[in-house]
Amino acid sequence: MNLPLQPLDADLFTRAQHLLDDEWLTRDPDLAPVLPTVLARNVGQDWHKAGTFRHHLVGVARSLTVWQQPRDVRLLGLLHSVYGNAFVDLVKFDPAKERARVREIAGESAEHLVYLFCTQSRTQFVQKVLAGALEGDGSLVLEQDAGKGGGRHVLTPYEVAVFIIVSMADTIEQWFSWQDDIFSRFPSVQHRPQPVHWAASLWPGPMRPTGRMVSQINGLALALQHPGLKGLLPTPPVFAHCTQPLAAADEAAATSLYWSVIQQDQPLVDLDVATGVLESAVRHNPWVGEPQMVLAQLYLSAGRQDDARVAATSALQLFSAWGNSWDKRVQWDAWVAWTRILLQGATVDGTWPERLDKLNNVALRA
Repeated sequence: MNLPLQPLDADLFTRAQHLLDDEWLTRDPDLAPVLPTVLARNVGQDWHKAGTFRHHLVGVARSLTVWQQPRDVRLLGLLHSVYGNAFVDLVKFDPAKERARVREIAGESAEHLVYLFCTQSRTQFVQKVLAGALEGDGSLVLEQDAGKGGGRHVLTPYEVAVFIIVSMADTIEQWFSWQDDIFSRFPSVQHRPQPVHWAASLWPGPMRPTGRMVSQINGLALALQHPGLKGLLPTPPVFAHCTQPLAAADEAAATSLYWSVIQQDQPLVDLDVATGVLESAVRHNPWVGEPQMVLAQLYLSAGRQDDARVAATSALQLFSAWGNSWDKRVQWDAWVAWTRILLQGATVDGTWPERLDKLNNVALRA
């Protein structure tokens, strides 16, 4: 086995492990005081992509927490769409009347970031960052549309770094195949008639992982290496701390190969073909955990405990690094839990069952 797998960072896993409990947010000294006011706006009842709006806000804040971002950035994650924006019609606080209320609960710095994030063009922001249009000092000029009076708005280097990191967390938390279709070619979305594309519109669709957005997140991550941005905020521990590229073609290939195994489009009697396909998926995109996790289970089934241990360890590292899942069929904490079962099965004799029905019984041992 010659695959680009990763060792487990014990400190990173410990940070992620603290976030597996649904109650982590209520114990967070920075976020907990804001939570009751946000929940009182019925965010748990609003639909949002792969779940509810509450699920999304908490998921974004979770990634930012595992990435050790400062208070104002994590609060932006928890509140990032509450004034509404061009992508969602959810307005939980009226920006014309309630900015003072948000400042009261979040503080001036965080509210300022929330307001900018909701009112500036995020499409233009992403386009310009991916095009390398940052100024020498790391600032970014956004053109204002006529409805906002025209002119230009200059984001400071700190604001640019914040918006890049929050955009990374925002995207990985929500994006899956349904958005690949309805938001095709984002950030340059074409306007297509919904009735004509009714099949693409059916939510949630096949729940296939995205085939294009991880490489776009990667483009944002690499921008953090700009001299004007480097060191302004803790670097997210993804893509080798935002230093390694992921080509769009590699991402597309990896998703297709992974999904062919999940859909059982490979021979089902012996493991060799499915194993080879997943190994190829990992080589194309070594930055998401799910292909490596499934590969670990195939190795276990083939009696390759050492290979299973290495693959499961790497998958656990990637799940810990993202704080969110790439494959949205189940939530992040479930992927982490099953990966730990596989790692236990590869390291503790007698914990991985020989009988199919005994998979129903597996549990983590103390």
